[in-house]
Amino acid sequence: MSDTSLFDPAQLHPISPDGLVGQGDDGHPPRILMLYGSVRPQSYSRAAAEEGARVLEALGAEVRFFDPSGLPLPDDAAPEHPKVAELRELALWSEGMVWSSPERHGAMTAIMKAQIDWLPLSAIGGIRPTQGKTLALMQVSGGSQSFNTVNQMRILGRWMRMITIPNQSSIPKAWLEFAEGRMKPSALYNRIVDVMEELIKFTYMTRGHSAYLTDRYSERVETAEAVHKRVSQKD
Repeated sequence: MSDTSLFDPAQLHPISPDGLVGQGDDGHPPRILMLYGSVRPQSYSRAAAEEGARVLEALGAEVRFFDPSGLPLPDDAAPEHPKVAELRELALWSEGMVWSSPERHGAMTAIMKAQIDWLPLSAIGGIRPTQGKTLALMQVSGGSQSFNTVNQMRILGRWMRMITIPNQSSIPKAWLEFAEGRMKPSALYNRIVDVMEELIKFTYMTRGHSAYLTDRYSERVETAEAVHKRVSQKD
């Protein structure tokens, strides 16, 4: 990625973790995973995610991308498949995510959905890949502005037990908003900056508290019942 910034550095204020982080937080850079929903050579969803990544890095985040090319269909391969394992390792590494998808036939792409479907709700090595992590949503459209895809992904984010931030980005007629892989300065670009700022703030604010925020009565009861059954069987 070219590191040339479109944002005004004087107006992109540094994020101060002091007023956001929980007790004991070491202040390390927020770890953000970028997922995008197209493998076309000229992918506007990837280009939008790259614009977001530039802002995130300027705000001090550590950013990684997952390339969905070669990812098998859900349940069409074992979890040990190299692309599946790579995706899950990145999800475990992350503290927040950005999902950026084109809108195709009024919905997110199958490429985007496949990535989400490969992330289990159950724990991997004692850690849930998505629960309690922050999420920002973006979509690009070939036609007029739509919010179908971000709305669908918002439902998925809730289902994956993620803390989905209020702000979001929807870019209509994306082919007019990009030139040579970069987004043109516009109000639509400014919205991406807004979304990334908000994601960083929410990530700092919640990452040290995610276990407590997602602690559920139903799961505590279920765990207590499992312990009771195990002890009763030994008696």
